[in-house]
Amino acid sequence: STHSSRIVSEGGLRFEVNLADYVDTGLFLDHRITRDMFRAEASGKRVLNLFAYTGSFSVYAAAGGAARVTSVDLSSTYLDWARHNFRINDLTPDAHTFVRADAVDFPEAADATPQYDLAIIDPPTFSNSKRTSEDWDIQRHHAALIRNVARLMSAGGIIFFATNFRRFKLDESAMAGLQITEITERTIPEDFANKRTHRCWRMEVGDGTGVATE
Repeated sequence: STHSSRIVSEGGLRFEVNLADYVDTGLFLDHRITRDMFRAEASGKRVLNLFAYTGSFSVYAAAGGAARVTSVDLSSTYLDWARHNFRINDLTPDAHTFVRADAVDFPEAADATPQYDLAIIDPPTFSNSKRTSEDWDIQRHHAALIRNVARLMSAGGIIFFATNFRRFKLDESAMAGLQITEITERTIPEDFANKRTHRCWRMEVGDGTGVATE
């Protein structure tokens, strides 16, 4: 913790935020309703958090009784921050999994077996990390990413997908086998009502139909 860090409360949980040293504070406030919905689905589930950042969705899931939460982020700084957020909520980081990896590559490289029951994917709009093979573009690459996650989900598994890209168009035609519901309106807090801060979908994985892959 530094002089610029503070502990804030949200949803009965605690999070460290940094008000000076980073562009982002460590907690995206526009997703607090989404986090609450995620926690409500987490009990007993094997959970995947891609682009985990400081682990707020992971903390919510663990507090909601998730069996195990896997948090994937390319930044060791953010993963350490996520572990700290677990500890200040009396959650044991060692009972869960923190993976320093490219969140796009991670599901593609994983064995296509049902490993997760609940997932959150909240990627950046663009990314040109020097550590990854290819520049990320959410519009171009989201369908392949979602398909790669879907093949790791149990039948009836739930994927939450969110983006801050205003002109985003979800390519539903490329996602056979998923029952997709846009939940944006339900997830925008009142204080963000007119700002169109994010869009969000809830996707249910079909039972054994499998997801179309190219």
